[in-house]
Amino acid sequence: MKELDAETGSVGASVPLPEQRQRSAAGHYWQHADEAAPACMTPRLKRPDRRCRQLRCAVNAVLLAFIVTVPPMVFLFRASTSTPPVLIGAANTLRLGSATGHDRLLGGLLPDGMDERSCHSRYQSSMYRRNAGRPPSPYLVSKLRRHEALQRRCGPGTVAYMDAAEQLRSGKSHAGPGIGSPDCKYLVSISYRGLGNRILAAASAFLYAVLTDRVLLVDPSNEMDELFCEPFPDTTWILPADFPLTSYTNFSIDTAESYGNMLKSKVLDAASTTAQAQQLPAFAYVNLDHHLTDEDKMFFCDEDQRVLRDIRWLVMRTDSYIVPGLFLATGFQAELDLLFPELDTVFHHLGRYLFHPNNHVWGLVTRYHDAYLAAASQRVGIQVRVFGGQESPSVLEQITTCAQKGNLLPEVLAAGTEPSAPTPARKSKAVLVTSLKAWYYERIKSMYWERGTATGEAVGVHQPSHEEHQQFGAKSHDTKAWAEMYLLSLTDVLVTSGWSTFGYVAQGLGGLTPWVMYRPANTSHVPDPPCVRDMSMEPCFHTPPFYDCRTKQGADTGKIVPHVRHCEDVSWGLKLVPHPA
Repeated sequence: MKELDAETGSVGASVPLPEQRQRSAAGHYWQHADEAAPACMTPRLKRPDRRCRQLRCAVNAVLLAFIVTVPPMVFLFRASTSTPPVLIGAANTLRLGSATGHDRLLGGLLPDGMDERSCHSRYQSSMYRRNAGRPPSPYLVSKLRRHEALQRRCGPGTVAYMDAAEQLRSGKSHAGPGIGSPDCKYLVSISYRGLGNRILAAASAFLYAVLTDRVLLVDPSNEMDELFCEPFPDTTWILPADFPLTSYTNFSIDTAESYGNMLKSKVLDAASTTAQAQQLPAFAYVNLDHHLTDEDKMFFCDEDQRVLRDIRWLVMRTDSYIVPGLFLATGFQAELDLLFPELDTVFHHLGRYLFHPNNHVWGLVTRYHDAYLAAASQRVGIQVRVFGGQESPSVLEQITTCAQKGNLLPEVLAAGTEPSAPTPARKSKAVLVTSLKAWYYERIKSMYWERGTATGEAVGVHQPSHEEHQQFGAKSHDTKAWAEMYLLSLTDVLVTSGWSTFGYVAQGLGGLTPWVMYRPANTSHVPDPPCVRDMSMEPCFHTPPFYDCRTKQGADTGKIVPHVRHCEDVSWGLKLVPHPA
């Protein structure tokens, strides 16, 4: 079975304004301009009026006196007004992030020096996270810097890329050492299905590219070139429009150049001891879609990786998080152990490195966060995925029971009981609900508005959007989905729906091990228990191989190595878990 695509939503369902204009005002606030016009500009000429000029003179006088009496300082201002300006001594080399107690480079995960104006989120995201996340290993940091150099040396626009593209256009295999740039090999990642699937697939392709020293080029369709900032300095990860394989987006299980089909037709032989013993193709299509064949699954075997290693161009199509499968290949194990000594942090690090919201999406995130989440004592994320598309009282009961049993939400007072008077020290919770449907948000909000809480906590419930239906290929739909995934990742605790790539992305970016709700058997059934604390924050690989490459026979791949186990939400899926104690 295959997991369907992630939940998303539409604008303006939760802003605490008078009821008659609540949704329209919320939508306007969240989606529109980041900054208002300065208050002291005259409306027609856009220049300061006389009172503003007088005020400016007074301010300048005070500022001049300050400069004369105080040693030289450097003033660094954020574009957002949610945090105050940072003052740093001119002789000091402190960065903005370190001056405010935030690690803007995420422990060295991010490269320093990239243009912040073109991508505000890259260096500002740490200021919005209460959970600083896990530090990357020094080896991962150094490996990322080396891979960035590879992307610059071999990426689009370089002589090496033009040579490789010409070789592909000719249909000939790479001729070997001394011809062109044999150290430049490429992996093209085809993106499709829902946004959560695309993000997990691109992260998987990137890890494979790092492990095999390949340049990663991402198919630009489905807004992959619009929703995210460029992750690599001074180059691009977007596949050029003049890529020679013009039909690559139509590759399928029947494509003759797929690795599985070339094994089946004996064009390639994984048992061959050297690549020179067989004629290699100009490229190979790696079909890891949810309907992959037994031969396609040989991708995860060491013998097959030795063949693929020498093919200059690979085109990979997947809608899954294939990373647990890479951890089953013995040839990658030593490198993976160095990169990720904490095995449950793979997507946590890859996601934070690769996926930075563009400035428009970041504006949606920060405006909503500052208005509805920032002031709360605790931020609770609830991601609701509805199978079948209909509102379900049973699913609502599952959500509230799970959240209350996990002490994420307080129980409400009995009917007719009045809440006690609030105290100045009363805690508050901001509950962020994401779903295609507004029905669940409205019921949870009404529950806390009408009856109050037994603990005296103030609970505010918010939903940025509710699109009602999945809208494939709609840019505005994906824009809101990406903003809401990121907002969920900024919460302190998280409840997610099983089988949902939307939830997987949020938990990984946030470094949160969620409470995952079991998929109900039907719309009238409440699972017992309703949810479980997940084994790790890693996403689940929904379509893993059931084959042991070492014994060359079918096997339960959830029992081959102790750190790859079956998922809580998808019983046949695989996920990474921490090393056993």
